[in-house]
Amino acid sequence: MAADTIINKFGQIQGWNHITCNIMGRDVEGITALSYNDSEEIENVYGAGKYPIGRGSGNYVAEASITMIKEEYDAIQSALPPKMRLSDIAPFDITVEYALPDGRILRDRIRNAQFVGRGVDGNQNDKSLAYQSDLICSHIEWNIV
Repeated sequence: MAADTIINKFGQIQGWNHITCNIMGRDVEGITALSYNDSEEIENVYGAGKYPIGRGSGNYVAEASITMIKEEYDAIQSALPPKMRLSDIAPFDITVEYALPDGRILRDRIRNAQFVGRGVDGNQNDKSLAYQSDLICSHIEWNIV
């Protein structure tokens, strides 16, 4: 019997169906997109001559956004006191888990996130109403245990 052939060296590739996102202790089901990244200002430092003599670093910046269907926003909103906005929620962590084919779980954590705003975006013939909310966060922890 022939051995199974792996198409590429990575085998099964992670996709959207391998992600679980937990916000405020609850796995969010109405999420349709998630984006997060971080960066640090790094630049060459010059002295005598034309080549850099070292590197300097500056501020760290983390960015995140989440897109959820209206029902998910409404569920979060209904847990809040009347007239309270999503942006009034105290900072919270978002844990993102990636299930690997071998059973391992990779985790990232978006720290001290807050909703910047909330909205609704609907168009004729939409089957659902999804909205992208920007999040402000302090930092991202990659590959946590």
